[in-house]
Amino acid sequence: MNRNRRTRLTIFSETLHESVRSSTIEIESNRGERFVVRLVRTVVSMAVIAFAVEAVPLMALAFQAGSISGTVVDPLGASVAGTIVLYRDGSEVAQTTSGTDGAYTFTGLPSGRYRMEASAAGFEATMSEAVFVGSTGNMAVDVSVQIGPLEQQISVTAASAELPVAQIGVPVSIIGQDLIERLGKPDILEALRTVPGLSVVQTGARGGATSVFTRGGEADFTKVLMDGAPANDIGGAFSFDALSTTAIESIEVLRTANSVLHGADAMSGVISVETRRGKTRLPELTYAVDGGNLHTSRNELALGQAVGRFDYFVDASRYDTDNDVPNNEYRNDTLVSRVGFFLGSTTNIDATLRRVETGFGSPNGILLYGIPDDSNSRGRFTYSTVRSVSVVDRVRTTFQYSYTEQDALYTNSTPTGEEFDPFGFGANYLGDQITITGQNGHSVTGRAILDYGGVYPSVFSTNSRRHLFTGKADLELLDGLDLSFGGRIEDEAGFTTFASLADRRNHGGFIEGRGNIGRRFFVTGGVGFEDNAVFGHETVPRLSLAFYARQPSSVSAFGETKLMFNIGEGIKAPTVSDDRSSLFAVLSGLDNGPDLINRFGVSPIGPERVRTLDAGLEQRFWEGRVRAGLSYFNNSNKDLIEFVSGQILPRLGVPTDVANSIGFGATINSASFDAQGLELSGDLALANQFLFSGWYTFLDAEVTESFSGGALTPTINPAFPDIEIGHFAPLVGARPFARPTHSGGLTFSWARGPGQISLTGSFVGKQDGSTFLFDGFFGSSMLLPNKDLSGNYEKVDLSGSYRLRRGVKWYASIENLLNQNYSQTLGFPGLPFTIRSGVSFTVGGEG
Repeated sequence: MNRNRRTRLTIFSETLHESVRSSTIEIESNRGERFVVRLVRTVVSMAVIAFAVEAVPLMALAFQAGSISGTVVDPLGASVAGTIVLYRDGSEVAQTTSGTDGAYTFTGLPSGRYRMEASAAGFEATMSEAVFVGSTGNMAVDVSVQIGPLEQQISVTAASAELPVAQIGVPVSIIGQDLIERLGKPDILEALRTVPGLSVVQTGARGGATSVFTRGGEADFTKVLMDGAPANDIGGAFSFDALSTTAIESIEVLRTANSVLHGADAMSGVISVETRRGKTRLPELTYAVDGGNLHTSRNELALGQAVGRFDYFVDASRYDTDNDVPNNEYRNDTLVSRVGFFLGSTTNIDATLRRVETGFGSPNGILLYGIPDDSNSRGRFTYSTVRSVSVVDRVRTTFQYSYTEQDALYTNSTPTGEEFDPFGFGANYLGDQITITGQNGHSVTGRAILDYGGVYPSVFSTNSRRHLFTGKADLELLDGLDLSFGGRIEDEAGFTTFASLADRRNHGGFIEGRGNIGRRFFVTGGVGFEDNAVFGHETVPRLSLAFYARQPSSVSAFGETKLMFNIGEGIKAPTVSDDRSSLFAVLSGLDNGPDLINRFGVSPIGPERVRTLDAGLEQRFWEGRVRAGLSYFNNSNKDLIEFVSGQILPRLGVPTDVANSIGFGATINSASFDAQGLELSGDLALANQFLFSGWYTFLDAEVTESFSGGALTPTINPAFPDIEIGHFAPLVGARPFARPTHSGGLTFSWARGPGQISLTGSFVGKQDGSTFLFDGFFGSSMLLPNKDLSGNYEKVDLSGSYRLRRGVKWYASIENLLNQNYSQTLGFPGLPFTIRSGVSFTVGGEG
């Protein structure tokens, strides 16, 4: 590299660093002017970078040329003869054809950003992702065509390498940007309702804590990735209420364990969120503003571009609503940026940043108390990733560094309710006299404790930070045989108000092989190795198979028949609180604890485990326009962590001396439950005008073992003397809470000319649960039987848009068209009938 060019890259690096630093601004709700000024500064800096990169002269290389070559393939990777059109900066520059071997070549190409569109008889035309061709060298790009208008999707969570879903045997769903825009919702949890096997549990209206249960697993069994950065709490769950649709390109949902690739926490599945990138030759600036009832408003400003070696996208949004009950206002400020840079023709460097700040008024279970609490919560979340991908010959290497930080603060300013002190030990505070009726028909009337005595303001805070470095290599050994291997190092640190600081350094690695026989039988198998700071060494395997009894056909009304099988194991690390309150940790803090640990061989708390098995059938019809699927799954969850009292520990083999030393009790790996069920799904696409998808899930889940106090000592409400109740957890033999036996959904979308309209419906059956309440005497008179306590709702939404003129679009969204209380948590009202309408303006963006 010559000195001048090195100087230019140094200047570029410093400018880029300053831009990213500016992008980490804090969005303060009471300083709107400051937010706008910083946003404009960020947008301008991105534009300056793009201009600088475009203006960098490469005169010394002007008379050299590069090339692109590759193969046109069908969804299973078989060669296809077709036509390939080459585009540079949005304009057609060349065209060629591939022979029966699918091979094509473009030569004599000047430096620039290119895309290829491949078409063939009986196939849908497909556009490749953009690649950068340097002034010398060859870029190898295979272009895949698809059968029928149903989009062929690429999975990034099922295997080490990016693979078409057609070539994998695991259950995966991918929600693209098109569906996200058609739904017209401000947060991604509504898009997740369209995925079979997921139970989306929203505690109250918009902004309330939202959990996702995958195939009957717990909320913390699903690993969430933001551009590859782990987003869960340490060993814990992820609340989707704070994640808006701002700048989201796609959402991938893997509905089975994959701790081989993703390490601990990927027990039931993986949800991976990818950020948009700039794609237009000229800068594209979009501003959208809308509003509606409940004092709802949303503003969003985005700018993106792809020019030469460089692309960028920056997006900022602000959402506000009061919801419809007192002390329930919600705001969400999100700032997202993504920067990409091609280094030569074989390496791409990509950096993303998502910064979220939320505020939420929490009225508590207002329907259980009759009056709202005065609590509130604040959240601040940062997800950032830097990723390098290089492709040389048959080797693809990926290196990634990610940083995640999550801060949450919950404050209860003053006690709410009427003071009540029947025992003279200090007052608690009661809600109003209220009658509570469950979906099971049982009712209770009385007053429950809303706030407990203590010191106010009552404050609870959490903080977690995660640094992750990963590296992997994907090798094409032979035609139809690939091998991948990689490793990761992760530093975690976190604390809560009630648990001291935890520092963990974890290591992991994997090896995975992929092969196919005759483009008909596809195999993926691997082994993951985990070295966790808490529980030590673990090994997890996984195997998936896909077999085509009928191969894809572009002319047959009865198309491909795909059979799938998948089996594997997953693990989850303990949370910070579970680790700190474990038997080993509690003993470690006692004077005689080390002696007891050595004498009785007490070991640290172990991982939670799952064995997953699923088998499925997928059938296509009508030349690829219709797809139907059926899957069976069977998950066995064991060694689950729960709190067990000191009196019960000896029943689990804990020596009496140890049990007597720890006081109230400790957390141990003692619970288990099974979950099995069926998933049915169907999709229909007619060109780009009409889309339909529907799904149904049957779930049979049962607690098989538990030694927590609530499970071993059921509660009896005198109003129901013959019914045992699990106060805080389900009883053995019962269904886990918040897991509906029946659930389903439908999505209709129609588009023609400048307009489109979409109708979505989510249908959820009854679920077991608890009111979790004490009456004023710490009694059980406010408890209801667990079975079929809550749920049974239909949430129907309507959205649409119309392009008024070039660059101007009107859009509207109606949520909860039937005005039902769709919250799955008893006592918390869901979002009522809500309508939003607005307009977006787009300038530039050609090519």
